[in-house]
Amino acid sequence: MVQRKEHLDTFAVSTLLACCLFWGFQQVLIKTTVVEVPPLWQAALRFAGATVLLALWCAVRRVPLFTRDGTLRAGLLAGLLFAGEFSCIYLGLRDTTASRLTVFLYTSPFVVAVLLPRFVRSERLRAVQWAGLVIAFLAVAAAFSEGFTGAATPRQLRGDALALASGVLWGLTTLVIRASALATASAEKTLMYQVAVTAVVAPLLSLGLGESWSLDYPAWAWGSIALQTAVGAFASYLAWMWLLRHYPATLMSSFTFLTPVFALVFGVALLGEPLTLQLVLALAGVAAGIVLVNRKRP
Repeated sequence: MVQRKEHLDTFAVSTLLACCLFWGFQQVLIKTTVVEVPPLWQAALRFAGATVLLALWCAVRRVPLFTRDGTLRAGLLAGLLFAGEFSCIYLGLRDTTASRLTVFLYTSPFVVAVLLPRFVRSERLRAVQWAGLVIAFLAVAAAFSEGFTGAATPRQLRGDALALASGVLWGLTTLVIRASALATASAEKTLMYQVAVTAVVAPLLSLGLGESWSLDYPAWAWGSIALQTAVGAFASYLAWMWLLRHYPATLMSSFTFLTPVFALVFGVALLGEPLTLQLVLALAGVAAGIVLVNRKRP
């Protein structure tokens, strides 16, 4: 029986911060690597590698993956939603800017906050927590406000729609994990459903879009893919799945607002992008929002 906690403790907060920090850095990795490796082919390599790493991890730790535990249908659904999320992200980036896409992607916590309490009553947010969620989202939107200048073209609107779809799919993935038999499955098995299904779906979509496949890439590109695979698609997602089993998903979701802000910080530090007032305000707003969302009941 999994022992669940009502609030995020120091370990959970530290782990979530580490995950969001890397996910923000991952944006820089993908952005720099996509010039060498086509987007969906890059995703296929990444999740195929993560599937192998996870299988080895489970073999060493003797974590059962194929026992009958009633998770097959929910697991395949979560895997398809996960694959759809990443497909929409990569396809959306062809048509809209990264800043606009990121804002729409991080509508996911709202999907979780609205839908999950209907299935899991302990996940219900209070008014002050809703206020914190709104403040955090507005802070992220302010940080990316420059991406919303100018008239939107039909192509950009299509990209925005794909970005919004990715956020909804991410939220639905969390909903399926918390409100189904996956809630009691091991973190390894839950993640295996997602990375394995994506490892099958991504190359099929890549072929359908006519992307060119190759393994002849510079060492730095392979290093980026290796980091995305080992830390991004394996270690950080495994930690996220474990946390979902033990802590409230609605509280955890508020922390994901840090990811796009971290991405901006890394953009300033590593890509020479300007440090703006919006970024500073976003950091303060996200911090305030997370504090409100995670306030304990009186």
